[in-house]
Formats: sequence, C-alpha cells, structure tokens
Amino acid sequence: MRNDGRPVLRRTLGVRDGMAVAASSTAATTSIGIGMGALAASAGRQIPGLLLLAFLPVFGIAVAYSRLNRSEPNCGNAYVWVGRSLSPWAGFLTGWVLLVGTVVFMAYTGAVTGSVVLQFLNKAGLHSAFGVALDPASTGVSTVVGLVALVVVTLTAATGVRSATRLQLWLLVFEYAVLFVFCGWALFVGDQDFSLSWLNPFAIGSVASLSQALVLAVFIYWGWDAAFSVTEETRDPADAARGGLIALLAMLGLFLFGSIAFERVMSDEELVRNGPQALTFLGSHLAPEPWASLPLAALMCSAFASLQSSVIPTARGALAMGRDRTLGEVWTRVSPRFGTPALGTTLIMALAAALAVLALGIPKLNDMILTAVNSIGLLVALYYGLAALACAVRFRHRLRAGPVEALCSVIIPLLSSLALFGLGAVLAHHYATMSDHFAARPDNGWFMLLVPCLFLATGLVVAAWAKWHRRSPYFASGRGTDADSVELPVDGVAPERAPGAASTSTPEAEPEPASTPAPGPATASAPMPRKGAPS
Repeated sequence: MRNDGRPVLRRTLGVRDGMAVAASSTAATTSIGIGMGALAASAGRQIPGLLLLAFLPVFGIAVAYSRLNRSEPNCGNAYVWVGRSLSPWAGFLTGWVLLVGTVVFMAYTGAVTGSVVLQFLNKAGLHSAFGVALDPASTGVSTVVGLVALVVVTLTAATGVRSATRLQLWLLVFEYAVLFVFCGWALFVGDQDFSLSWLNPFAIGSVASLSQALVLAVFIYWGWDAAFSVTEETRDPADAARGGLIALLAMLGLFLFGSIAFERVMSDEELVRNGPQALTFLGSHLAPEPWASLPLAALMCSAFASLQSSVIPTARGALAMGRDRTLGEVWTRVSPRFGTPALGTTLIMALAAALAVLALGIPKLNDMILTAVNSIGLLVALYYGLAALACAVRFRHRLRAGPVEALCSVIIPLLSSLALFGLGAVLAHHYATMSDHFAARPDNGWFMLLVPCLFLATGLVVAAWAKWHRRSPYFASGRGTDADSVELPVDGVAPERAPGAASTSTPEAEPEPASTPAPGPATASAPMPRKGAPS
C-alpha cells in the first residue's frame, strides 16, 4: 500500500511465472496447429528455414527488451521506452496499437476457442445441450462458448496473477507433452523424406512470398514480450527478462520440431488443405480414438491459456498508460484484495466480448475483425521495430564500451529494427498492389491496409486528447510513472522516492552520453491527481 492509501501491484512472481506468461501468450500449440498451413501457402517446404530466419530479428528485439527492462522496468515496457527515447507520440502509438490490437485479437480468438471446445465436445459424444446443436461451424454458438471462456480466464487473471500463471504452467505441461509425443512419433513414421532444403528459406522463390511468410512467422513468435508486462510483479525485474528469453528460445525449438514433424507426415497440399485443422489431422493420421483426440485437447488448452495471457499484459499496459494520464484513471485501479488491476482486466474482457457480440450482427464489422487479425503482423512489426530502435538510440554511447556491449545494446537492436521495418514496408507494398479497387473484404489489399491505418489514426486522436485536454505530463518528456511513484534512476543519479513509498529493487540505469539534454522535472514524485475519464 502506498503512502496515499492506494494499493500497488504485488511482487510475487519469479522466472518460472514469467516464462509461463510468455509461453502461453505465444501459444506454441495453437501456432503449430493452425499456423503451419498458413505458412505452407507462402513458404512451401521451407517452413523450418523460414522460422529460423524469422527468429533472428525477433531474438534481436528480445535482446533490446531485456536491455531496456534492466534500465527501466515498467509494466508499460515499449510504451514507456519508445516515449522516452524517441518521441512521446510514437510511444503512445506503440502502447495504443498493442492495446487495441490485442482487444480485437481476443474478440476473434474467443470465437475460435469456442469452436475448438465444441469440436472437443463433439468428439466426446456431446452434440447438443438444452436443445441447442453444438455445431463448431456455427458462428453464434462458437461465440457464446467463447464468451464463457473469456469470462473464466478473466476471473482467474483478475483474482491473482500468481494463480493464473500456475494454471498456465500446468496447461503448458499438458500441451507440450502431447506435442512431443505426436510430433516425435511423426518424425519416425512419416513417409515424406526429409531434405536439407527445408532449412533454406531463400529457396522459397519470390521476394514477395518470402516477405509475406516472414511477417507471418514473426507474428507466430508474437507474445514472448508478455513476460515484461509483469515486471513490476516479479520479485526481481531481471526475472521478467529471463522468463521472456527462455520462453522465446523454447518456442524456436518447438516450432522447428513441430514444422519438421508436420512435413514428415503431410505434403504441401495436405498442409494447406487442412489449414487450421492440421494438428487434429495429424492426431487422426497417427492414432486411433480416443488417443487421436489428445491433440485437439492440447489445442483447446492452448487457446484458453492464450486468451488469459492476452488479457494479463493488456491490462497492465493500460495501467501504465493510465498512471501517466494518457488514458483514464479507471485503468489505474489496483484491487487491494488481489493486488492486480482487476477492474482494468475486466474492462479489457468486456470490450473484447462486446466486439465479438457486435460482429455477430454486423457482417462488415466481422470482416473488419478478420482483416485486423490478418494484417496485425504490420502492427507487430511496427511496435517491435520501434522498441528496438529506442534501445539503439538510448544506449548509442555504449558503442564505445566494448564489442559485447556495442552488439547487445546498439548493433543487434538496430539491425533487428531495420529488418522489421523493411518487412513491414514490403508487406504494405504487397497489400497496396494486390487489388485494383477498394472493397470491404478480408482479401482486399487496400482494406488490409486501411484497418491498421485506422488503429493509428484513432491513436493520434486519443493522444491529442491526452496531451491537450488531460494535460498528461507524459507528452512533456515521454517518461513513464513507476508503480510506487518513484523517479527511476537516470544518468547514474540515485532515485528520489516519494515520501513513504514502498522500497523496490530497481536496477541502476546506464549513464547517458553527456550530449543528451538533461531530463525534465520528475513527473511522478507525487501521487497522481485523479483526473480524466476512460478512453
């Protein structure tokens, strides 16, 4: 509890918890079970090599996140880092596209989760309940079941992040056990001969296909950074970085293992044709019932864990933005009983649920949600690239600190940032040239470009409101508010803590070059005024 009587986030998590959040958010089982077919459409047999190539810039982004988190741990992570190092407007847009994009993704994923649950119930012999047919192909029934799933995962996330991470850990153990058994079996009994050319992504053919597949592969890795959203709830902020990096390396191994196993059993045509059902097809191809249903059960667990690990970082990102008054104060409320942003977590769920329900009755809205999910790779490339660029800019003086520091703090983040910006530009050009006219359909290139642009445009409007109406101090310096209203260390100067604030273990920041202008007055040295309303 702070000196002003307002509760704070509880530091209860360790490396294992951060790893569970990151791994659940990345959702390896879902990515393998659903994403391999989509990758095969662009990459053919080169999926393993493509995943290796896509890992390089993603790992560079992870190095940048780790470096920035060591200097400035904050649950807003990229929103705070980009705002301080590049521009408050760019920082706000980084937080905004992640917030809105994840809400849209949850609205879509809720219905997908409902459909997977219904498939599992059908396999278990349950085809109707209370006179309603449990048809996985029914959008309405799948959405209703998905809404129930949303409520369940929100309750577990709101009532304690530690219990939520423990649940995710057990779900991960089950998922990975099923994956290892079935994919390992596929490696031995598959009738498709392995070729080293599978590891060569440059055999894909066209630059456009390679770029499209790379952006999709980067999106498949998306989620490992969720570990950094709980950095203020870890006993040591370095644990968040360790959890995220361990989870990312584990994802690389799982993705390579799964993609080679799939290609040992299925041809390109079978991968593309089975698409989202590739994992269940693998199960039925290798084993009789009831064992063949285990991959579907693993997919269901992965979908639940992914939903829960989406709402956790999103609520904490909104909390960080609310503390800076770039969003309304409602997002800053921490439950004194659970030590979590319970109200913000519930609001995130409610927004995603409302969007899913509206999409049932508004076909154009449903098309927009599907388009947003299809084109979300552009937004992922944007905010990852900005975060890595922020790292290179903030620590540019470390170029003179030796080869290891220069690589980890500047060169690798900068190259990763340029790679993602380049991929995003190629994909945007592909969307702009794939259609000769505009149409509100998920397969129209101009529409695929419009939806991310709408995300950015609404973000600019909300940012302008925060700057000139709420008069958020964030737009003066781009510096975020710490959980205990602490001025984080800058330029090697010890932090000045608000009177009575709880003690936290904050790693010392690297000194900035002498040419860097001195930061403005601290914006978090006093309790935040209760201003603003929810956006």
